[in-house]
Formats: sequence, structure tokens, C-alpha cells
Amino acid sequence: MKTIPCNPKASDEVRSVLNYFSKIEGKGIITGQHTQTMAQEELDYIHQVTGKWPALCGFELLGYSPNINYEDSGEECLLEVAENQDTLQKAWEWTQKSKGLLTFTWHWFSPLNGRDKSFYTEHTDFNVSKAIIEGTKEYKALLSDMDHMAEILREFCDKRIPILWRPFHEADGTWFWWGSQGPKIAKQLYRIMYQRYTNYHNLTNLIWVWNSPLVQGYVGDDVVDIISRDMYPPAHQHTDLSKEYEELVAITRTSKLAAIGEIGPIPCVESLSTSRIPWLWFMTWSQDFGKTEKFTTKEELQRAYHCDYAITLDKLPKLY
Repeated sequence: MKTIPCNPKASDEVRSVLNYFSKIEGKGIITGQHTQTMAQEELDYIHQVTGKWPALCGFELLGYSPNINYEDSGEECLLEVAENQDTLQKAWEWTQKSKGLLTFTWHWFSPLNGRDKSFYTEHTDFNVSKAIIEGTKEYKALLSDMDHMAEILREFCDKRIPILWRPFHEADGTWFWWGSQGPKIAKQLYRIMYQRYTNYHNLTNLIWVWNSPLVQGYVGDDVVDIISRDMYPPAHQHTDLSKEYEELVAITRTSKLAAIGEIGPIPCVESLSTSRIPWLWFMTWSQDFGKTEKFTTKEELQRAYHCDYAITLDKLPKLY
């Protein structure tokens, strides 16, 4: 069964990816890894341990936020931003050389009144409830940042590269400014971006991924292609996450593809091959989650990537 994109103007490449996802649902899980530096040590670690590469690679856009307050930021923040610089080059290499699947995470530095890591609520005085009201300075700042990022995404659109776009991630929590005043406002922010990117900027290469398991926080089927959630189980706990899957798909009565947007210890791929819980992909988070044994042992990683149920880069067909 084909999956129809929520954007009627979606590119052929988006449709190709979604059709592929529909075919593999419950028949395999796409391996994924987040990165946020030029070094991409997480990918090298996976390849060193397993001899394989993930089929889906995540890249971080925090350093491309237009309103980073360099004067009022600590050393940790400045280092994180510096290490993230120029990582779009790696995203281009991934798509041009590897032809792998691509996703972006945007830890969006506050459009106004931010300091230090201002994607965190505690580091900004940005009034997000005013940002959804047309004509306010907050709304204008919100759109200005969106437009800035749209130009970065446009380059991928022009090259017809599909992107799994997961904006306002973890909107069920209050730790990021976009979720700081509850799911109702977070939903409106997402809809503002969807309309802006779909109708104004005509970004036809985006596959829209919602990232929250809250029923009352769901933004709506009309602007979502894939539902997802982030999970951080205890270190070395590997299951098929069946309970978490049932909680996620309960947010809508429509049959939606479902994915793991972020995870600490990887799911048990062997268990998934038996239970067939139809997680579409898993994305291990970066840094120690993806390049050490603190959360997943080398043996577990090896078993996962060599399981017949795992879809690694070498098993991925040409989709764009």
C-alpha cells in the first residue's frame, strides 16, 4: 500500500521514499545514527565494530541558527557550536556518495532574548505564546529564523534530495522553548512552519516527521507523514519497545508509519525480527550513545547490524 505524502506537491523522490517505507513496514528496521560534528566519530565506530554503515544518518543544525548569542555563552556552548560548523558538507557527502537516507535535528537557538544554549527554556526569555500571533515582534523573529533555515533546506530541494524533517522535536516536554508553554502552542508552531515551508517556500523535498507521543499534543494527520518519539531507556536495556509503540500509534486513528527519532541504548533487533513491531527506523543519539559501550556493547551492536531484519546502508535501494 502506498503512503500518500501530507504535502500534495511533494516531489517524486519523497513519494519514492514513502513507498519504500510502506513496503518494509514490519519486515525490517532501518539502522540510523545521529552525528553533530565534522569528525562523525559515531559512524566510524559503527563501521569499526560491525563492518557496516547505518542506512540513515542524522545531522545537527544548531550551529546554523541565526541568533546565537556568542557574547553571553559559556565555553561548552561555544565548543558545541564550533564543532557543528560546516557539517552540512558532511550531509552533502552522505547524499552524494553514499546515497543514504538523511535527517536533520535543529536545536534551535531562541529567535529572541537568548543566552548560552538558548534552545533550552531556562536560557531564554522568548515568549513563545506571542510567537504564534501575527504582527508581534516574536512572530516576526520566528519567521525570520524559519526563512533563514529554509534557504539551507532549499539547496537540498533544488538537488531533489528528500529530507526526513523532524522540527520542534520532543514537543511533549518543556525543556526546549518551543514546548515550554505546552503542547497546544507547540502544535501551532509546527503548523506555522508547515504552511511557511510548503506554501511560501515550496520545499517539496521534506518528509514531515512529528515527534511526540502525547495524544493531546498531536498536531494532526494533515501535516504529518510519519509519527515518532524519542526514548532513553536505562543503559544496556534492549527490547522491541512494543509498549512504547502502542502508546505512540494511539495518538491518531489513522494508520501512520512510526519511527524512533532518538534512542540511547539501541532496540533489540533480534526481538523485533520475531515480534515484528513495525518501527520504521531507530536513530541512536550522538556522542557517548553512539561511539562508546556506555549504553550498547559492541557485541549487541554487532548482533543488531548483522541481523537479517536490520536494514543497513548496503541493503538500501536507490531512492533518489
